[in-house]
Amino acid sequence: MKKSGPSALGVPAAARQPLRRRLTGWAFVLPFTAPFLLAVVAPILYTLGLSLFQERLIGGVSFVGLDNYRDQLGDPQFWAAVARVGLYLLIQVPLMMLLALAAALAIDSAKLYAPSIFRLGIFLPYAVPGVVATLLWGYLYGTQFGLVGDVEQYLGIALPDPLSSTLVIPSIGNIVLWLYVGYNMLVIYAALQAIPSEIFEAAKLDGARTWHVIVHIKLPAIRSTVAVTTMFSVIGGFQLFNEPNILRGLVPNVITSDFTPNMYAYSLSFAGQQYNAAATVAVIMGVVTGVFAFVVQRRGMRGVA
Repeated sequence: MKKSGPSALGVPAAARQPLRRRLTGWAFVLPFTAPFLLAVVAPILYTLGLSLFQERLIGGVSFVGLDNYRDQLGDPQFWAAVARVGLYLLIQVPLMMLLALAAALAIDSAKLYAPSIFRLGIFLPYAVPGVVATLLWGYLYGTQFGLVGDVEQYLGIALPDPLSSTLVIPSIGNIVLWLYVGYNMLVIYAALQAIPSEIFEAAKLDGARTWHVIVHIKLPAIRSTVAVTTMFSVIGGFQLFNEPNILRGLVPNVITSDFTPNMYAYSLSFAGQQYNAAATVAVIMGVVTGVFAFVVQRRGMRGVA
């Protein structure tokens, strides 16, 4: 008769079971972990390492520590690009969230005529590729060949140039608004639909009006959702590249190669062959974006259970 006790390997069966469970868990996680390490962690580590070196005319590549960071943080071009993105965020993000929130509340009110058409009409631009949308709006903005020029010629008046140095940032913000308001609207609308209907019924019995329901029930309930969508809008704003880079062909004197930090890093890398400096800009902007996104999320989630 076979006795119970330690196995032939000297490990009790009860001790082998947790190990088997851990290995099974890692086997399920591995299909995500491996691509994540290769596609996210490895490039970040490589960029960090690249930012600590510098290629010199004499001596080749050498370790310089934080010298690249001191150079970039003291570069007026870099700070000018950051200032332009900051101004863009101050214009675009509040308008984005206000329009998306207003559209979501309008659909949720069930008082719109043909709400599905309204919802589709706002969301449809999100299906347009960003490059195509920028080309489309670039044509509309044109004073010599586009809609603005045609209106000027037809009415015989001079309209403000949307691609002038004073209006180019709001014009870029308008393109991004047109593209992404519908996406944020659907996210917020989904959060509104998740609010239990019993709360609204109780509010109606208490005599609450529509405005009171919005302010005291709906907005507090979707605060976390608005915070998350705002955070992603801030992250997207710091990554601004496609729209100004495409419009640059129309107004190269207004939109320069260092118009945004991403364009500045791209120019350093592919035009100037300064890969270490470009990596440094990428690291700095990654840290700045992370800090701003964290602050926005914390402030938005404050008081949320």
